[in-house]
Amino acid sequence: MTSIRAAMRHPQFRAGAKDMLGVSLGIGAWGLVTGVAMVKSGMSIPLALLMSLTVFAGSAQLAAIPLMAVGAPIWVIWATALCVNLRFIIFSAQWRPFFMRLPRMKRIALGYFSADLNYVFFMKRFPQAREGEGQISYFFGGSIVNWVAWQFPSIVGIMLADVIPTHWGLGFAGVLALLGLTYSMLSDRATAFAAVIAGGAAVAAFALPFRLHIVVAIAAAVCVGLIIDGSGGAGRRLRNLLAEPEPRAKPRDDARETAA
Repeated sequence: MTSIRAAMRHPQFRAGAKDMLGVSLGIGAWGLVTGVAMVKSGMSIPLALLMSLTVFAGSAQLAAIPLMAVGAPIWVIWATALCVNLRFIIFSAQWRPFFMRLPRMKRIALGYFSADLNYVFFMKRFPQAREGEGQISYFFGGSIVNWVAWQFPSIVGIMLADVIPTHWGLGFAGVLALLGLTYSMLSDRATAFAAVIAGGAAVAAFALPFRLHIVVAIAAAVCVGLIIDGSGGAGRRLRNLLAEPEPRAKPRDDARETAA
């Protein structure tokens, strides 16, 4: 408890909370859509509340809810949720140098609160792991705001799902929120290229049952990422094609004066 209070008093805690506040409206819209979707799919309110508080993974919830509603096999539900959340393996590997000195239970707690935008903001602020910079405080600040911004609208959506009209277009609002969150994670051309390939694969496989087009899209993005990172000829050509152009050096003033 003392370490948590110390983390909350650190200036980086406020910095993390401030950064997350900027995107909290999009997170809240996504949470509201997910809460309504859970109840509209036939899930009871207590079960929906339990799922929201324990799973805390909006993309996995939105992928699993339709499968549960149509009575899909349990292995399909688990496989879909696992594929959607595979990105957290990469996140945790990147966070390991920052948090590996913490006790196991604290690391498990950090894993529960981890999210996409937490990762994006954290890595932008702390490119390297160094002690004494308030990295854990920053993580806590962003995570608490993110958790509240998600859970409160999600619970509101669960409790008021029966009185919220479907013509409000909450599904479209959720799509817009997801697009905004996705765009914030496209940090370079290679990532954007993988995202475009995944989107094309999802559209092409949309007719597959049990929403397996999501799994196809994830597999396509992973394959593209492996090719880009690989040492083969195809990977080198893709890296050269997607490489960021180097900025041209401006001519020096003294060189121009000498030429004159």
